[in-house]
Amino acid sequence: MQTPQQNTLEINPIRLWETLGVSATIGPGISSGLSRLALSDDDKQMRNQFVAWCEAAGCTVSFDAVGNIFARRDGTDPTLSPVMIGSHLDTQIAGGRYDGILGVLSGLEVVRTLNDLGIETKRPIEVVSWTNEEGVRFQPPMMGAGAFCGIHDTDWVLSQEDENGCVFGEELQRIGYAGARTVDLKNIDSYFELHIEQGPILDDEGIHVGIVTGGYTSFGAEVLIKGENAHSGPTPMRDRKDALVAASIIIAEVNKVGWDYEPLGRTTCARLEVSPNKYGIIADHAKVTIDVRHPDATVAREMYQSALSLLPVASKQSRTDLEVIKEWSFGDVSFSDDLINLIRTVSADINVSHKHMLSAAGHDAYHLSKAVPTAMIFTPCLDGVTHNEGEHIEPDYTIPGVNVLLNSVVRRANS
Repeated sequence: MQTPQQNTLEINPIRLWETLGVSATIGPGISSGLSRLALSDDDKQMRNQFVAWCEAAGCTVSFDAVGNIFARRDGTDPTLSPVMIGSHLDTQIAGGRYDGILGVLSGLEVVRTLNDLGIETKRPIEVVSWTNEEGVRFQPPMMGAGAFCGIHDTDWVLSQEDENGCVFGEELQRIGYAGARTVDLKNIDSYFELHIEQGPILDDEGIHVGIVTGGYTSFGAEVLIKGENAHSGPTPMRDRKDALVAASIIIAEVNKVGWDYEPLGRTTCARLEVSPNKYGIIADHAKVTIDVRHPDATVAREMYQSALSLLPVASKQSRTDLEVIKEWSFGDVSFSDDLINLIRTVSADINVSHKHMLSAAGHDAYHLSKAVPTAMIFTPCLDGVTHNEGEHIEPDYTIPGVNVLLNSVVRRANS
């Protein structure tokens, strides 16, 4: 085995794109994207494929109690803690081919490249696929990474249900990925996550790498609304208890909060459930989610409180009862200065254009940053389109960022 020379390592771009292409056939969406929800049969198939690739690359594969997958390439010094590379393989219900997936498969490509070149590292390298990052089927998002870092209780995670009453732990058992691995967070050297930007900045500015310094602070809530069934014809307006009206007021008013905090504030009500959702019947129940984001944590909390203050107004106007049944927050993070400096140095050394930036989306790295030194690398996506089947990236502006990941990980793993 040889030792790596500085700034000379490059991945195999054709192989990475072929690997991404195989992933794109598992859980296809309606058009060009993917619909690979966590713990579904498609997720199982993708997990099986990923494990097969990792084992073929000589990695030892294990998974923990919430189904996070770890593929370990040993280092030369067994006493040293590993460098982790990770992201997720699950997608949105109408998602793209690259969100999260590029990060996991780039980690695999790092291992394959080191194998090709006969390069050993002092520290082990572990490629990680985190369970249920998207939070589509089970809420909240980044659930697997949250359990790994102790932010969520494992038993609580395993007890969560999707909208059809399927239980997380039972589904994990069904697809065969309920594991027993445990880990001491003190025994992890560092964590790197490569991800498409999910925004237009890098694409607009023609820059290949975003060095993420932190994230927008995000608050989320699920609101349960209880009304009363009634006929939509003969029931007088004064006697109605319409859950859908309450939900509509919340959606419209939360949207106004975002506009009040332009240009950096973001608010959304992305999910609405209504019962019975039939013609001629006033809705007796509804659930609506509230999503609030801002780069300043204090302002984000102010926006969130503004959103919550709307609930009594919606309740009064619709004559319904409202209750916040679930809340979550993420994103108030700062990534490791040492790793940020490393990525900046590597980018300059191998002549890759780069800039510092914040992330407005949620990522597994947010949870990891609370426990271990963490860094994120963004690569461009066309027009910033993401969580959309039209999500698109090209090799010429993506591969430079993967090479930055490769060289950064190798330098860290030899430290």
